[in-house]
Amino acid sequence: MTPVTLAAAGLDTGDTAWLLAATALVLLMTPGLALFYGGMVRTKSVLNMLMMSFVSIALVTVVWLLAGYSLAFDGDAFGGLVGGLGHLGMAGIGPGTLTGSVPTLLFTTFQLTFAIVTAALISGAIADRTRFAAWLVFVPVWTLLVYAPVAHWVWGPGGWIKDSLGALDFAGGLVVEIASGASGLALALVVGPRIGFKKDAMRPHNLPMVMLGAGLLWFGWLGFNGGSALGANGLAAASMLNTLVAGCTGLLGWLFVEQRRDGHPTTFGAASGAVAGLVAITPACGTVGIVGGAAVGLTAGVICSYAVGWKFRFDYDDSLDVVGVHFVGGIVGTLLIGLFATTTMTGGPEGLFYGGGAAQLGRQSVAVLAVAAYTFLMTYGIGKAIDRLMGLRASAEEELTGLDQTLHAESAYDHGALGQGTALATDARPSALPRPARRARE
Repeated sequence: MTPVTLAAAGLDTGDTAWLLAATALVLLMTPGLALFYGGMVRTKSVLNMLMMSFVSIALVTVVWLLAGYSLAFDGDAFGGLVGGLGHLGMAGIGPGTLTGSVPTLLFTTFQLTFAIVTAALISGAIADRTRFAAWLVFVPVWTLLVYAPVAHWVWGPGGWIKDSLGALDFAGGLVVEIASGASGLALALVVGPRIGFKKDAMRPHNLPMVMLGAGLLWFGWLGFNGGSALGANGLAAASMLNTLVAGCTGLLGWLFVEQRRDGHPTTFGAASGAVAGLVAITPACGTVGIVGGAAVGLTAGVICSYAVGWKFRFDYDDSLDVVGVHFVGGIVGTLLIGLFATTTMTGGPEGLFYGGGAAQLGRQSVAVLAVAAYTFLMTYGIGKAIDRLMGLRASAEEELTGLDQTLHAESAYDHGALGQGTALATDARPSALPRPARRARE
């Protein structure tokens, strides 16, 4: 992503039109994520999972416009660590204010959609067992204290990772993927494992919903990465192509592992592999060529297919594999920039495989460690504070009954209506059938 300046440059209508479209695409990713996550949980918590994503849109929008944007993209206020407060409530920004060649209000909205989906991603790590009221408190606090500072480090004017360290993150490997993954791990440790973790089968209840959500995520990701060029240009085109390629190789890599390890490729694996490839290419899409993009996606598909099982070995309940896919995939993509970066994409820095030595890999490694440590520790502290003040975890009764009924007084599926007038699949005895159906059976 290009450095952000509030310079009065000429408005480019082509760049503006593309960023308008990209912003809409990125916003679509959060409903897509809701479907992706919603299909992965059990039937008793589907609506709760959808709500955690949708309410993030509202919560993050309010705090981003109040203070989040200023903390992330105002001029540096403290040694590259956080932006100033000059744009609280969007002060000083009007329709005529430009960021590069696009309206600053549009750039603000584009960045807002990134913040929204990042917060929503965390919910997957604590699915099935978290109080909705606690989530309403966590999201705005986390956005201001964790997301906004990290965004400033990586993309903001004077941010230390961008300007002092020189690490590269084109569209959010550090800011979105590693931040959400490390935060998800921290919050999962605070909340604790689900009842029955490692004992009961907790399979996705609706794989077509998972596939639909993955498709919407992939569609939106083209705007996520392509829009980060902030212009309708060759860099946007290359970023979009890298995004498509990495999603494909990630999908194929995951299926290859499934076939060799389990003897069969699965739809769930296909969806997960595509997302893993998309996660990994996010930081690298504007820095590597097509060969690098394919390698990034394939590597992530293979590694993440194993990483999702680490939760059983190390005993942390990452319900929907936020750690295994987003944290690990984000690390893979960010580090591989140090190997595959090419000057034709970056305009300068090169990776080890293109004659640049190991220096860029070292910078990428420092950035990964810094963002992972900060986001994990801050999120753990926020989670502990909320847990002490109001309780973060739902009660055992609420969890066992299902959060849809106990927290929202709703049900995703009306099993009574489905069963009215016909036998349920679990009870096909003639005595359970209505009288006409019983005569037909006899």
